[in-house]
Amino acid sequence: MSTALITGASGGIGYELAKLFAHDQHDLVLVARSTDKLAQVAAELQSAGVAIKTFALDLAAPPAPKFLFDQLQRESIAVDILINNAGFGAFGEFAQMSEDDILGQIALNITALTELTRLFLPRMIKRGSGRIMNVASTAGFQPGPLMAVYYATKAYVISFSEAIANEVHDSGVTVTCFCPGATHTGFAARAGNDVTRLFKKFGAMNAEKVALDGYRALMEGRTMAISGARNWIIAQSTRFAPRKMVTAVSRWVSDKAE
Repeated sequence: MSTALITGASGGIGYELAKLFAHDQHDLVLVARSTDKLAQVAAELQSAGVAIKTFALDLAAPPAPKFLFDQLQRESIAVDILINNAGFGAFGEFAQMSEDDILGQIALNITALTELTRLFLPRMIKRGSGRIMNVASTAGFQPGPLMAVYYATKAYVISFSEAIANEVHDSGVTVTCFCPGATHTGFAARAGNDVTRLFKKFGAMNAEKVALDGYRALMEGRTMAISGARNWIIAQSTRFAPRKMVTAVSRWVSDKAE
């Protein structure tokens, strides 16, 4: 029986992924900030008959990724599948954004993801098996006025994931970059962009469906996966359109709906 570590597991896509892994009889290590929500998820999934370990951690705090890794080492829990799902965004003009929001996005979306990958990947390579899924976003394919830092962090995740996927291609380990589009989770309300044209005019996907897309891509060992046909078309179109046009359209979509 393999063990899957899922960050951001208390709700949204992370929660839906946890259900899928439990259903397929993977033991779970679930990480999120809320002790109560993690306890609820663990209690719900116990009926699947898998071992579940929870850690209430803020992974944006510098010691947290290493603490998590060390604790699992002490308990002799080998992570076979790493799901770097935790992340957050903040809506607003960069010049008006707080330092905590700016640096917090970088710390969680980039630094924690990179550190967890650095810690767990070498042991997967040594074993000759393992899977990593880094959850990026279709936001990573273009600049994002009004969410400039968030979009930039997801561009990093895409580039980083594709690069290391190439590095480990013959090691028995796979690295998947998963890019959802707008999804019905608590993310948008927290970010403050649930009132934008993106959510109000264009709509969002169901978190259960998005998680299933990601799960299948991971298990198939795909390097890149975009959830939803419309999201795939939009992501591809940004490769050919003039950059100023892409940025202008991104700004329009990200603005508040009238």
